[in-house]
Amino acid sequence: MAEKRLKGPRDVARRFRGESHHKVDLKGRVSIPASFRRVLEAGDPDWTEGLNPNLVIVYGDHRRNYLECYTVDAIDEVDDQIAALPRGSKERRVLEVLFSGQSHATQVDETGRLVLPARLRDKIGLEAEAFFIATGDTFQIWEPGAYAAAEKETEAWLDDFPDDFDPLVLLDTHRSE
Repeated sequence: MAEKRLKGPRDVARRFRGESHHKVDLKGRVSIPASFRRVLEAGDPDWTEGLNPNLVIVYGDHRRNYLECYTVDAIDEVDDQIAALPRGSKERRVLEVLFSGQSHATQVDETGRLVLPARLRDKIGLEAEAFFIATGDTFQIWEPGAYAAAEKETEAWLDDFPDDFDPLVLLDTHRSE
C-alpha cells in the first residue's frame, strides 16, 4: 500500500506508528492513541473536522487472537483485491468471510474511544487493559499477556540470526521474489 500524505496544517503520514497500553472499562470502552486517531481521520474519506472517524475491526476466525483495525481506505483496498478474485472461487469465499463477515464496522466516539462489543473482547480475552501496536496501515488490539507471548515467539525467531543481523535485509529478500 502506497504511503499517502494529507495536505494542510495536519500533514500527517497515513501510517500507524507506536504502541501503548490503555484501560478498558466495564462497558468495553477503550481510548485510542491520539496519533492513531489522526491516521483514522486521514483514512476516512467521509471525515471532516467535528465528525468521528469510521474504521473496521477484523476479528477473524479462531486462529486470530487479536483485533485488527483498518482505516476505511485500507479496508476498501482489501475489499477491492478480494473483488478482483474470480467470483465463486474458494479463495474469494474464504477472504469474504474473513474480512467482511468476521468484521465489525464502527466509529471512534466523541471522546476518542472505541466501544468494543463483548463478543470481540471475549474472543481475545480482553478485560481491564488493552495493548495497541501499530502495524503500518493497520493497528492491532491485543490482550497484553497474549501480545507478550507472541512477542517472545518473534524474539525467538530473531535469535536464529547473528547478533549483528539487520532486519532491513528481509526487505531485500522479499523484493527479489
